[in-house]
Amino acid sequence: MRTLLLAAAAMLIAGPASAETYAIVNARIETVSAAGAIPNGTIVLKDGKIVALGAGVTAPAGATVIDAKGGVVTPGFIAASSNLTVSEVEAVQETRDDRSGKLSAGFDIQYGVNPASTMIPMARQTGLTRAVATPILSRGGGGHKDDSGAEEFSGGGGVGDADPPLFAGQAAIVSLASGQSDLVIRPKAAVTLDLGEAGARAAGSRGAAMVLVRSAFEDARAYARNRGAYDRGATREFGLSRIDLEALVPVVEARTPLLVRVSRASDILQVLKLARDEKIKVIIEGAEEGWMVAPQLAAAGVPVMIDTERDLPDSFETLASRLDNAARLQAAGVTVAVMGSRDQNNLRQARFNAGMAVSYGLPYSSAIASLTLAPAKIWGMDGQVGSLEVGKTADVVVWNGDPLELSTWPTAVFIGGVKQPEDSRAFELRDRYAAPAGSYPKAYTKP
Repeated sequence: MRTLLLAAAAMLIAGPASAETYAIVNARIETVSAAGAIPNGTIVLKDGKIVALGAGVTAPAGATVIDAKGGVVTPGFIAASSNLTVSEVEAVQETRDDRSGKLSAGFDIQYGVNPASTMIPMARQTGLTRAVATPILSRGGGGHKDDSGAEEFSGGGGVGDADPPLFAGQAAIVSLASGQSDLVIRPKAAVTLDLGEAGARAAGSRGAAMVLVRSAFEDARAYARNRGAYDRGATREFGLSRIDLEALVPVVEARTPLLVRVSRASDILQVLKLARDEKIKVIIEGAEEGWMVAPQLAAAGVPVMIDTERDLPDSFETLASRLDNAARLQAAGVTVAVMGSRDQNNLRQARFNAGMAVSYGLPYSSAIASLTLAPAKIWGMDGQVGSLEVGKTADVVVWNGDPLELSTWPTAVFIGGVKQPEDSRAFELRDRYAAPAGSYPKAYTKP
C-alpha cells in the first residue's frame, strides 16, 4: 500500500495529466489566423496539439465530444504583463514577489512563481492560459504606480541606496496549467526598465535617467568583453553589480528584449532612438500617448502593450491619452497587445478593455488578437500558441458567448490539450457560505 501511495505522489509531482482526444463541436471558431472566423465548426485536440479544425471536420472515433452550443472558441488568452503567480495580496508586502530591494536588472522573478497560487484558477476562469510575470520598481526607486494609482514600494535597489534602480528586473513566461510543480516556460524573458516620470524620479530628471541607462549598457558590453579582467579587479569601476551586468549582457547583444515602461510621446521617441543607437530589441508597455507617434513605432517594428482604459490625464506624461489609442496604433501597423490590470484580482479587465477598444474603432478580430496572437508574437511564442492552427499547442478556451462581454465565461479551458479543472477557492467559498432559502449556509450546518 505504501508503495502505491508513493507512486501516486510521484506522478502528481512529475507533471500534469496526460492529454486526451477532444472534439469541440457546434462552435464559432475565432482562429486568429489567415483562416479567419469559422461560423460553425469543429476543432479536434489530440496529444496536446490541434490536429484538425474547420466547418467540415467530424469528431474522430473515441474522442470526448464537447458541444459548444453555438458558443465561441478562441486561443487561450495571454496576460502580456502581470504579477500573476508572484503576488497574492496587493496590500500585503510579504506576499509580493514582483520587486527587489537589493538588485536592479539582475532581479529574477522566476524564483517567486507560486504554482499553488489561489489566483491561478481564477485567472483560468477569465480565459487566461499563460502569463508574463513582470517585475516593478519600488517607491524607493521612483516607482511604478499600482492599479489604485498609489506608488509601489519597498526599499532600496541597485548597488547601494544612492544608485537609481531604473531597471526593475527580469520577466518570466509562465503556464497556468493545473497540477504542475514548475510553471515557468521561459525565464529571463526580458529585462524591465522604467523611464518617463518614474525614471526621472529615480535619476533626478529624464536626461539623467537616459544617461544612466546608456552608461549601464556600455558597462555591460565592457564586462562581456573581458569577464576575466573583471574577476581580477583589473577593470574600471562599473555602476552596477556583477549580477546586474550579467542580466544586461543578453540585452545589449540583442538576444533578450528590453521591456520599457513609458507613457509620453516624446519619451517613446527617446526609447526608439535608444533602440537604434544601442542596437537592442525593445517592447513598450504603457504608451498612453502612443497614438501620437504611431508611424514611428510601426516603422521601427516596436510592439506596444497598453491598457486601453488609461484615457485620463492623471499625470503630465498622459495628457494626450485617449480611448481610441489601440485603434490608431493598430491602423498604423503597430503590434498591439491589450493589457488588463497588473493586479491579479482584476485580470478580467483585459477582455473588457479589448471590448471597449472595439467600441472606439479597433476591429473585432484585432481585439481578439490583442489578447492572443499579439502577446504571443511580442514574447516569441507565436510558433506554439496565440492562434488556432493545426500543429499548434492546444491552448484553447470554449466560451458561452462573446468573450469580450463580461457576462460571458469559459465553459472549458484547455492548456496543452489538457482540460483544466473548473473549481477555485472563490467557488469553494461561495458553495460553503451560500445560504439556501430558509436555511443556514452549509458551513453552519451539522454533517
